[in-house]
Amino acid sequence: MTATARRTKGDDCARARMRICVRGTVQGVGFRPFVHRRATALGLSGWVRNSSEGVVLEAEGERPCIAELLVALQRTPPANAIIAAVEANEIVAQGGAGFAILPSDAEGARKTTAPPDYATCPDCLTELFDASNRRHLYPFINCTQCGPRYSIIEELPYDRERTSMRRFRMCAACQAEYDDPRDRRFHAEPNACPACGPRLALWDSSGETQAIGHDALLAASAALRGGAILAVKGIGGFHLMADARDEVAVRRLRERKGRPDKPFAVMFPALADVAASCRISDEETALLCSPARPIVLQRRIGGDIAAAVAPDNPLLGAFLPYSPLHHLLMRELGFPIVATSGNVSDESIVMDERDALRRLAGIADLFLVHDRPIVRPVDDSVARIVCGRELLLRRARGYAPATIAVEGAAAGVLALGGHLKTSVALTSADGVTLGQHIGDLETVEARDAHARAVEDIVRLGGARPRRVVRDLHPDYATTRAAEELGLPLVAVQHHLAHVAACMAENGVAPPILGVAWDGAGYGPDGTVWGGEFLLVTESGWRRVAHLRRFPLPGGEAAAREPRRAALGLLYEAFGSSALAMTGLAPVAAFTAREREGLGVMLARGVNSPLTSSMGRLFDAFAALCGLRQRASYEGQAAAELEWAAGDRVGGRAYPFPLRDPANSDGACTMDWGEALKVALADLRRGVAAEAVSEAFHNGLAQAIIAVAERVGARRVALTGGCFQNARLLETTVGALRAAGFEPLWHSRVPPNDGGLSFGQAAWAAGRDAKERETCA
Repeated sequence: MTATARRTKGDDCARARMRICVRGTVQGVGFRPFVHRRATALGLSGWVRNSSEGVVLEAEGERPCIAELLVALQRTPPANAIIAAVEANEIVAQGGAGFAILPSDAEGARKTTAPPDYATCPDCLTELFDASNRRHLYPFINCTQCGPRYSIIEELPYDRERTSMRRFRMCAACQAEYDDPRDRRFHAEPNACPACGPRLALWDSSGETQAIGHDALLAASAALRGGAILAVKGIGGFHLMADARDEVAVRRLRERKGRPDKPFAVMFPALADVAASCRISDEETALLCSPARPIVLQRRIGGDIAAAVAPDNPLLGAFLPYSPLHHLLMRELGFPIVATSGNVSDESIVMDERDALRRLAGIADLFLVHDRPIVRPVDDSVARIVCGRELLLRRARGYAPATIAVEGAAAGVLALGGHLKTSVALTSADGVTLGQHIGDLETVEARDAHARAVEDIVRLGGARPRRVVRDLHPDYATTRAAEELGLPLVAVQHHLAHVAACMAENGVAPPILGVAWDGAGYGPDGTVWGGEFLLVTESGWRRVAHLRRFPLPGGEAAAREPRRAALGLLYEAFGSSALAMTGLAPVAAFTAREREGLGVMLARGVNSPLTSSMGRLFDAFAALCGLRQRASYEGQAAAELEWAAGDRVGGRAYPFPLRDPANSDGACTMDWGEALKVALADLRRGVAAEAVSEAFHNGLAQAIIAVAERVGARRVALTGGCFQNARLLETTVGALRAAGFEPLWHSRVPPNDGGLSFGQAAWAAGRDAKERETCA
């Protein structure tokens, strides 16, 4: 946060008038009412308004009182406000009395950030269940501190007329609250009540209304108790809900949704209910109860959750009600429910009730809907606590959008992300604004959602795009989308973007060693990268080390079949004799005919691309341990290898020696050959998968230290999807610290491809700024 103040002549007078501009996330968080109350209490006259810049005010009065107001703006703003900058200029005094909230000013360059959606605050929750309150059991209760924001905003500045609430005219009672400076709903833009606001309805699968209002909620609750699957329109889209205790209902949901194994999230009525099923730390408690209310991955300890919710998984994605509708449902039910994204697997989340009838047909039995339009889809955020702090895995509701300060970044750079877990980002004078999780771009609906997200961030953002950034991969949907925008193009290599994201989030400058490990990313040499060590300096970057390459028979099919990655690894190490190693689980998982065909494929190099992917190395070791031969969702095998290590500490470390460069790129090789041989020997003598996984993770951490020592880097950035693995991240952070290095890792920006657009924007904008400095 920055603060500047300028004075005019005569500033030794007792009274003064100051024009103040506050930038950041300052609209939709109760900032104008806050300013009004503080200025009035200090005896200041003037006005405050929302503007395209943020919040602008003029305050006149005694100089000490104005100084006190400035301190309050910076040090004690509303809880949900994020201050990027405060600029104050003394102007000519005008006199007058009273302090007013003026209509918003939409003119000028936009420099504010749209606020995210906020969980129901304690005050509104008390009113919700107060039988004497006029909003008793009203599922759309909100105030200046909570409720929908980003999901209903159509334009900025933030006013009711620029949201999807504009079609609901406030009744006299709501208008009186809105106009009263003493009221909690003073200028609460989504303010509503049962007399004038949105309403619930329960539809059957054909869209016929079965019940309305609170009766709709009661009927929906009864259906859930009876084992039905319910589609519920929430804040940013639909959930598919089922009784989390009901094995039959959960299995039915899996079959209909086409999601055989990937764990479902569970919404619990209260924190005590979460504690009955999960081991909760203080940090996890704070995260569960925060205004963002993300899904939090926690260690399971028991409870009555059906096995089908998270099959063979020691973790559970738990979260608490975050909207009044959820609170009402959970109070009525009194038991945990599956609350998973309202979509068919791999599609974007549904946000419109009529669209839901079409896209969720055959999945949901009933539809609990409302008539407040959702402007953009905003899925649930997902996080876990690693190394004692928050690690976001999916950045969406409660977090997006947000502008993250990036020093020296040039404004107007639009970044489109990659192909999986996509997001978009735009640079401004205050940093990089990172949009919400969109998802994988495998379907037309997902690509359309990505295109709308680009339009959104440009329309609501603080800078007109002057160049667009894409991934280096020539065939990504985002590559084609970037070309169609007609702006100057910049291509940023996939793993460099990961490293740049980690650097920018942590606010560090080069030099730094970036360790970017994931499933796949297109390399400048045309091969599949994924186990990369990149040295970033002031002048640029270079690849200083990488995982030893191995073939992937079947190409992309290997990402779905860990046995293929294992076979490719064995073939690279032992040649054609690997095909006869039928005592190993992944080799035995193929029929004789399949092994013969794969052998020909590998020998001829047909559809068997070489890769340095760490993600595929995890898959290969998981398959060798007999944990997983086929995966039904991304990262499944790698996650099972992580879980196998459990809470074991210390122990052996498999060797991953560094080999001197064998080609002109000058990068040394992190050789997995020795680790493979030791692991195979362990498995043949009956060593458990748990011990193999432990030694594997420990060995990887030691290899990172070896590269850092070799290149002489003090700071080491850990990034990429592999560092969602808590065991890998915690082991590596601890080992680096013990060896005297400074490890850096993610927190609010996902380490996976959800943070790719942020890194693309930060890198391209930083390079752009340096070029301008050079030209100047």
